Amino acid sequence: MFDIGLPEFMVLAIVAIFVFGPDKLPEVARQAARLLHSARKTIDAARAQVTEELGPEFSDLDLRDLDPRSFVKKHLLDDLEDDAVPARPGHEPLRAGESAPYDIDAT
Repeated sequence: MFDIGLPEFMVLAIVAIFVFGPDKLPEVARQAARLLHSARKTIDAARAQVTEELGPEFSDLDLRDLDPRSFVKKHLLDDLEDDAVPARPGHEPLRAGESAPYDIDAT
């Protein structure tokens, strides 16, 4: 999720020891864990409420599909990966090294 490796985690742990001190660090860690647990419960409840209010016709809706980046990738860029199918019937894709047709009258 946050893409934190071992070196970054060690730096964060050392900074936490200096900021909070070794005697307060366990209590701060417990509070952070409670906050994370509470946030996850709230997010799960919100997700369940959205799914319930949308109704059964949207039961297969994945909320990640509403992200614009994944929407563009899923619906627009997937078509670019399929080069074997011509864009229109009767039209073949250009071969390697072949230049695109040029119409002098159209420009």
